[in-house]
Amino acid sequence: MPDFYEKLKLQSKASRASRFSLLAGIVFGVVYGLLFRLSTDANLAQRSNHTSTMTLSFLVLGSFFVGLLTVYLSERVVHRNAVLWIVAPWPSILLASLLSVVFRIEGLICLIFALPIALVFSSVGGLVGGAVARKSADNFRTVSCVALVPFLLAPAETYLTMPVQTHTVASEIVIHASPSVIWHNIIRVPPISPAELQSTWTHQIGFPRPVEATLSYEGAGGIRHASFERGLVFIETVTAWEPEHRIAFSIKADTAHIPPTTLDEHVTIGGPYFDVLDGEYRLESLPNGDTLLHLTSHQRLSTDFNSYAGLWSDAVMQNLQISILKVIQHRCEHT
Repeated sequence: MPDFYEKLKLQSKASRASRFSLLAGIVFGVVYGLLFRLSTDANLAQRSNHTSTMTLSFLVLGSFFVGLLTVYLSERVVHRNAVLWIVAPWPSILLASLLSVVFRIEGLICLIFALPIALVFSSVGGLVGGAVARKSADNFRTVSCVALVPFLLAPAETYLTMPVQTHTVASEIVIHASPSVIWHNIIRVPPISPAELQSTWTHQIGFPRPVEATLSYEGAGGIRHASFERGLVFIETVTAWEPEHRIAFSIKADTAHIPPTTLDEHVTIGGPYFDVLDGEYRLESLPNGDTLLHLTSHQRLSTDFNSYAGLWSDAVMQNLQISILKVIQHRCEHT
């Protein structure tokens, strides 16, 4: 019987050690992630307003080492299933992200965009951390020193020239109306009521809704002001004017008058990382009397991870364009 109780005590002690080591690893991962994020604001090694958060060192290596440290600290005390190495870093990433939003270190939009890739690379780091701990659990000092590498690379990476890509987003919608009716609904867009806009995921995460579009005069050279919520305005200069067929315009965001609270600095339109260059409406008459309305735009991306950023920017622009097209469709078919 005494042996039985001793065995229970040992099991209980091992269980507590297991829980504590995992909790300690998660807390350490959160602290590392927050310190890394704060270091990007404090470092002075910036160029052309490119902050260190918009680097592969921050997004990839930072997430990798959050996962590595979380699992390494846990695994060096108690050996766990390798599956846990994959998911154990996620609480660290999620808690660090949540705290950065709560304390307004990071914007919600940027957090949502970064989270998928951060979770993936934290899991990769977790697998490496688990393997290192199994092989050598007494090298915490070495592991900690290696984890400082992203702190050095992130500011250095800002001195590199970011690649530039141009993305095209094309949307279309069938409207049961004539080109003449549609034309008058696209060259100018009277104020849009909230009831006219369907709820979309882009609006729910914080992107402003369209409000109206004015036109100074009809014809090439006319100036459209496309207004969105919270003071976001695009100044659009008409470059092609083909009545009832096509209108094209260059686009410039009125960045001087956009309140800083409208969009996170990393996704500000007209900023160093993203810009909308131009747009075009094209009307195509269909044999049954309907009209196919095309809306196309071009965007500029300038990040160290354009392929990943492009997935989000294309999705956002597609969602926004479809929202505008549906407003036009409803107005043309119910007037």
